[in-house]
Amino acid sequence: MTRDEIKAVVQRTLGSIAPEADLSQIEPDVALRDQLDIDSMDFLNFAIGLHKELNVEIPEASYPELATLNGCIAYLTSALDAAVEAKEGVTAQS
Repeated sequence: MTRDEIKAVVQRTLGSIAPEADLSQIEPDVALRDQLDIDSMDFLNFAIGLHKELNVEIPEASYPELATLNGCIAYLTSALDAAVEAKEGVTAQS
């Protein structure tokens, strides 16, 4: 999955949490909670939404890495790459 595809998933998921937000105006390195005025429960729903959309585990300890748009993209890119590598490793061992 490309960074642009991941960004689109992040924006779509944010749109479901904050439908009134203008997602095209999100600053990539500014905290999403500050920009979108979302609370901790909204942020939890955002993380759950990302998990459902991408089928990637996001432990609570990693939530700070999702604080900004760029942080989300970097974390999810890494997590998805690791999942692919793990799957390929299992397949190669079979």
